[in-house]
Amino acid sequence: MALSLPPLQFFFVIFLVSSSLHFLPSESKLSKDYYAKSCPKFESIIQDVITTKQINSPTSAGATLRLFFHDCMVEGCDGSVLIASNAFNKAERDADINLSLPGDAFDVVVRAKTALELACPGVVSCSDILALAARDLVIMVGGPYYNVRLGRKDGFVSQASRVPANLPKSEMSMDEIIKLFHAKGFSVQEMVALTGAHTIGFSHCKEFADRLFSHSKTSQVDPDLNPKFADGLKKVCGSYKTDPTMSAFNDVITPNKFDNMYYQNLQRGLGLLASDNALIKDPRTKNFAILYATNQTAFFEAFSHAMEKLSVLGIKTGHKGEVRHRCDAFNSIKA
Repeated sequence: MALSLPPLQFFFVIFLVSSSLHFLPSESKLSKDYYAKSCPKFESIIQDVITTKQINSPTSAGATLRLFFHDCMVEGCDGSVLIASNAFNKAERDADINLSLPGDAFDVVVRAKTALELACPGVVSCSDILALAARDLVIMVGGPYYNVRLGRKDGFVSQASRVPANLPKSEMSMDEIIKLFHAKGFSVQEMVALTGAHTIGFSHCKEFADRLFSHSKTSQVDPDLNPKFADGLKKVCGSYKTDPTMSAFNDVITPNKFDNMYYQNLQRGLGLLASDNALIKDPRTKNFAILYATNQTAFFEAFSHAMEKLSVLGIKTGHKGEVRHRCDAFNSIKA
């Protein structure tokens, strides 16, 4: 039987249905004051932990920001990268590209979780800890504030096999990188802004060794590299095959300061990775890279916007996740 409603009532019903559908996405359940009542000391505990950690280990900011990115790009921002492998499951953190994730970043989360379990047991998720710690560490080393809405739950899945197709690699073409970010809902400009995270942190020599020792048949060294910079990197990375821990700062000028120096370096031949160098050469990304090199405010605004967007990527809420007792293990055995 057809619905017999006067036109105005009918359209009012349609409006209500479409309005409620608009709020169905799980990120609508997040809020900045999610723990205001259940764990009021949440933010101060995070601050205490990251301050101590950053003072003792100055690379912690870059490490934690990278860990957060690797978490969000695979399965969403759900703490899946924190899970340890066991006899039944090879977890994300043991995928090849994640083996170089710095231990300092995992340590930040473990320390914060330990303190929070004492203050408010079973309340704060590991994914929220990582999200807020990354933001606060960025601010601590000079970067911009951006909103972090809270209320994520920790995911039930962490598989190494799901990692490779979801993370950019230094040897990827710009076409491949743009396609990967587009699949996650990010524009070219947002991708360039997020890559500005390379203004802090470091990369292992194997990620850029081909630019130093085997670039092409005609040139051992990538001619786009500043010659003195290349010579210095060769000395640092001379034994990278026998010592895989050898690494170099992504930003050689201000390695522990979040600024726009990364983009300035690209124009000087000081971009470390091949993918970094590609930003200043590809016509789709070049103008954004130049803009951020000359205007730090523009970079900070774009980075903040992109990070807010990244921080709600693929999140779990309600029964789609859990609050883990330990960040490296599911509360119950799952794949």
